[in-house]
Amino acid sequence: MDDTLPENSGKEPVKKRSDHEKTQMINRLKRIEGQVRGIQNMVENDRYCVDILVQISAIDSALQKVGYSLMERHAKHCVSDAVKSGNGDEAMDELIKVMKQFSK
Repeated sequence: MDDTLPENSGKEPVKKRSDHEKTQMINRLKRIEGQVRGIQNMVENDRYCVDILVQISAIDSALQKVGYSLMERHAKHCVSDAVKSGNGDEAMDELIKVMKQFSK
C-alpha cells in the first residue's frame, strides 16, 4: 500500500484562510526561513556541531507546529464538512495518510 500523497491534490480548501490566518502562517514560515539561513551561516563559519544541531532541532519543532496547525484546520473544516456531506470515509482516509506521512 502506498502511503504517499501527491504533491498537489488539485483540491480547494472548503473554507478559505482568512487574511489573519495567512499572515500568521506566512510570518511563522518567514521566521523558519531565517533560521535556515542562520544555519547556513553557522556551517559556513565552522560553528560547533552541537550548536548547529540545536538550531536544526528548533527548526524541526517550528515546522511541526506549523504542520499541526494546518492539520487541525484541515480536520475542523475540510474533514468535518466531508463527514457532514456524507463523504467522510474518503476524507478520513486522506487525513490518516497525511498524519502517517507527517509523523515519519
